[in-house]
Formats: sequence, C-alpha cells, structure tokens
Amino acid sequence: MVGLGDNNNPSCQNNISSKAKDKKKNKKKKRGGSKRKMTAEQTSAFKSVTEWVYLDRHQNPNSSSTAGLSSWVVDDFGVQKSLGRGMEKMVFELHSHSKHSDGFLSPSKLVERAHGNGVKVLALTDHDTMSGITEAVEAARRFGIKIIPGVEISTIFSPRNPEMEEPVHILAYYSGCGPMRYEELDKLLANIREGRYVRAKDIVLKLNKLKLPLKWEHVTKIAGKGVAPGRLHVARAMVEAGYVENLKQAFARYLYDGGPAYSTGSEPLAEEVVQLICETGGLAVLAHPWALKNPIPIIRRLKDAGLHGMEVYRSNGRRAAYNDLADTYNLLKLGGSDYHGRDGHGESELGSVNLPVVVLHDFLKVARPIWCSAIKDILEGYAKEPSDTNLAKIARFTRMGSFKGSSPSSCGKDLIDRCLASWLTAEERQNDEFEAIRLKLSHATINLSGVQVPIETK
Repeated sequence: MVGLGDNNNPSCQNNISSKAKDKKKNKKKKRGGSKRKMTAEQTSAFKSVTEWVYLDRHQNPNSSSTAGLSSWVVDDFGVQKSLGRGMEKMVFELHSHSKHSDGFLSPSKLVERAHGNGVKVLALTDHDTMSGITEAVEAARRFGIKIIPGVEISTIFSPRNPEMEEPVHILAYYSGCGPMRYEELDKLLANIREGRYVRAKDIVLKLNKLKLPLKWEHVTKIAGKGVAPGRLHVARAMVEAGYVENLKQAFARYLYDGGPAYSTGSEPLAEEVVQLICETGGLAVLAHPWALKNPIPIIRRLKDAGLHGMEVYRSNGRRAAYNDLADTYNLLKLGGSDYHGRDGHGESELGSVNLPVVVLHDFLKVARPIWCSAIKDILEGYAKEPSDTNLAKIARFTRMGSFKGSSPSSCGKDLIDRCLASWLTAEERQNDEFEAIRLKLSHATINLSGVQVPIETK
C-alpha cells in the first residue's frame, strides 16, 4: 500500500503535476482572466474611445488606431492587443498626484513614469491645486499622452447630526481649456490651501503635546516652496525624525481621521463643491468611497447636488459593494491608482487600475458634451472680447509660445484648430455654434505689440 506522502508513485506525481497546473491556471485567471474576442458593444466602445484618445493625430476610423480590431482581445478587466513586443493596453489613469500637492514626483517625472507604464490618458489630480497641469501638458507632448486637467478637492460632509460629519474628497475632471469661471474655482482652492497651513500647524502642535517634538520647518521643507502641507508631509517628517517607522504607522497611530493628532481645516461643504464643479464645466466624482464611515447618505446627498460618478475600481479589481451603490444611484463607475510616488510603500502603481473599455466609453459619453459646452463658453468669451486675458483662458494649461503660428494674426486659428483638435472632433468644431464663433472672430482684432491685428480663422 502506498502512503499519501509517497511521491515516487507515478500516479501521485501525475496528480501533483495536474494540481500544480490547475493552480497556475487559477493564478493566471486572477491576474488577467481569460482572453476572448470583444463583443459588438466592446468593439464599438473601443473604437469610440480610441478615436478620442488619438484625436490630435487627425486619425480617421480606418486609421491604424482602430484598424484590425479583430486582433484585439478583452480580458476580465480591460482591452488588450497582441503585439510582437508584448501586450499594449488602452490605459486611463484617472487619479494621480505630483509634488504640487503631496506626491513625490514632479509633473514631468509623473508623465514620464505614466508613459513607461503604458498610460495613454493621464488625469493629474493634485489636492486643492491645478498648478502642476501646465508642466504635465508640456511633458505629455513628448510622449503622446493626453492630459485631463483635474483636481482632488478637500470638502466636508456636514449633516444635521454633528457626529456624522466627515471629510470627503471630490475629483473634478475638466477639458484642455480648464474650468469656466476659473477665478471662482481658484479662489475656493486657495481658501482650502490656506486652511491646510492652519491645519498642518495644529497637527504639529498636537504631536508636540504628545511628546513628539516635530519641527514646523521640517514639514514645510518636505512640502516644498508654495505647496500647502498635508498629513502626508507631516507623516514624512515624522519618519525622517525617527518618531515612526513608516508612513503607515504615522497614520495608524496619530494622523488617521479622528486620531490623537488629527485636525480639520477650512474645507467647504461637499454638496457646494459638487455644484461648483458642474457649473464650471467639470465632471464631479467621489474619490475612494471605501474610506468613508457613512457612504450611503453622502452618496445620496452628493447625487442630488449633481455628482456624476464614484470610484469603484482599484488595482486589485472592482469593489462589489461600491459597484452596487453606483448602480443604485445611477453613477459612473470609475477608478484610479491614487498614485503618490512612494516607491512601492503600500500604494498601487501608476496605471495599474484596468478600467473596462465600456466603462471608459461611458465616462467619455458623459464628459465630452460637458467639456464641449465649456470649451464653447470659453471661446465665446474670447470672440466677444478678444484680449490677451481671454486668449490665455483658452490655453490656460499650455505655454502660449508653443502653439502660436508664424504670423501673430494666426493665434485664433492655432488655438481653435491646433489646441482644441485634441478635445473636439471635426464634427463638433464645425457645428453651427462653433461656426458662429468663427464668424465673430473673423471680424475681431487683437492688440499685439500696440497694433490691432485681424484674427485669422480660415
């Protein structure tokens, strides 16, 4: 009789080999799932998404970006195409941070890393600031990446019961021209950043009372010049000073919501921020709802205020409970890595969240009409009053010298046809409303170096 542990038995070896193969198959399934041909819905969605991603390359439906769709396959998470050098994905990264808030990388380095990870569309969503967008846009040109100007806004949910009050983060996504009424949004963000200074000082004071003599100068040095310090900057200072072993420990012991060193800032109400995002031509999305203590009443109230979507996907897949909540409140299901550049210290890699192509299509289906309307509004302002100030609004996140034509009078044409080509299709740009704007511009002049010059629009 052969014992269960007798591995010399051929049948036992076959069983072990078979189990090992099954285990390997299961691991593969967990990582990427089975590969299969796209359905008609996925094919249509993929074609639409790809055409938008490559708008600025003036590609048409028969171009290389969408040709050979039969060679693409879909797994349990995203869409992939088999290439000689590996598998290329249509990766959207919708949640990332740079040094302009609490990230470790500059916008340029962040874009470079995104390119290395196969990201095609990157939303830079720094906390309470859009100051890094221009640098990101410039860097993205070198790598053929599209930048969605974004921001993660710190807010407070304040119901009648004060015990249910908690911080809520709202992601805002804008077109390449940025927000309408930018000054209004910028003022809100500036007030939040000012409150972050007060809050960070209070956190340091509380840590000092807890016998951790952390220096304020240490925190501001880590944050960098002009950057409003956040809890992550304080945590990094605590690690460097030797008060905790790592960032996770700093938050777990002292800095978590309601923790012994926790402090609130001067955050605006969550509903008011969602409304402002909607009014300024943006998409409002609830960030990391799994961090909320009472997500249902918050989602309900924010949906009433105009919320468009919520994060559901993470690098390890979809969160079922939040997927159901998104269905209940008819919200877009999105997600991103929330990358800060901590070199693997307990965070997901940039571009690691695989959003299904149908999800990307749904996102753009809602976002594009909103962005198109906002672009139209900003262009309308320039057509009514051609000025350097209004010209700058069109290219808020682009260095003006990078796309002015050889003739000063070609600025209007360059801005509409070159800058906006990556956001609007030819059909969108040639509709009646845009043609009316072009007509106004054809009769307008702009003061360049003291000379009134007609704006070229043909």
